[in-house]
Amino acid sequence: MFFRNLTLFRFPPSLDLSELESHLADAQLKPVGQLELSSRGFVSPFGRALAPADPQQPEALSHRIADAIWLTVGGEDRLLPAAVVNDLLAKKLAEMEHKEGRKPGGRMRKRIKEDLVHELLPRAFVRPTRTDAILDLQHGLCAVDTSSRKNAEAVVSEIRRALGSFPALPLNAEVAPRSVLTGWIAGEALPDGLSLGEECELKDAAEHGAIVKCQRQDLQGDEIGKHLESGKQVTRLALNLDDHAGFVLGEDLVVRKFKLLDGAVDQLESSERDDLRAELDARFALMAGELKRLFTILEPALKLSRAEP
Repeated sequence: MFFRNLTLFRFPPSLDLSELESHLADAQLKPVGQLELSSRGFVSPFGRALAPADPQQPEALSHRIADAIWLTVGGEDRLLPAAVVNDLLAKKLAEMEHKEGRKPGGRMRKRIKEDLVHELLPRAFVRPTRTDAILDLQHGLCAVDTSSRKNAEAVVSEIRRALGSFPALPLNAEVAPRSVLTGWIAGEALPDGLSLGEECELKDAAEHGAIVKCQRQDLQGDEIGKHLESGKQVTRLALNLDDHAGFVLGEDLVVRKFKLLDGAVDQLESSERDDLRAELDARFALMAGELKRLFTILEPALKLSRAEP
């Protein structure tokens, strides 16, 4: 399990999560009902491949190594395209108009549409989804594997629903991230452990100003320098973490395109494992370690605010 994106939240490190597993059991994913569009709840982070052989034995809905906890919010969504509903609705309305010689009113059209949805829902395909999250108890950090703020908030809301209270807030910086990122490619020293990648996005400070996106580019070359001289600022910047991971950090503090590099993968491949659980265990431990390392570098560099206890 390697995250591809990191949307980050802070919660008080003093938060008591000792009863987490029992709370998650009460918020486990239930199959989507025949007349429901979606269902959300917690599932085993290890997936169905490692489900208990005994169906009566409950699955663990969290996995912990040291001070890192792995959670997974699962979902089931019924696929009912609006185009299908609207097409059937148009045919139904046309038939009624032909029979009655007049068009149905707005209230009647709404009721007919609702009836069609209820008729079609039980036959709709169900699409399963999952979104992983890591809770770093040492730093009071929740990392959700998505670049969508809406989807990340939904995961945090599920944790809050399970616990009754989960005072987690989106990551916030006490300095302007855009200024920090711009300084790093303008020649200011990067924090120890970080180096520049080959991708960035620059925006003109003026409203509706120009946007320049660069890939496979020397970020300290003359071409980028001219953009900076014209007043553009960096809103996304590719960075490398030691020789272990590459990622793109945005001014919204979302980490995108997170990818482990050969230095980290070599460590994983050198360890001995003889089953799937051990493989996933090693991947989780590695991901949690890289997340912790990344956060300890970014926290002072961006002056990330702490959650109130």
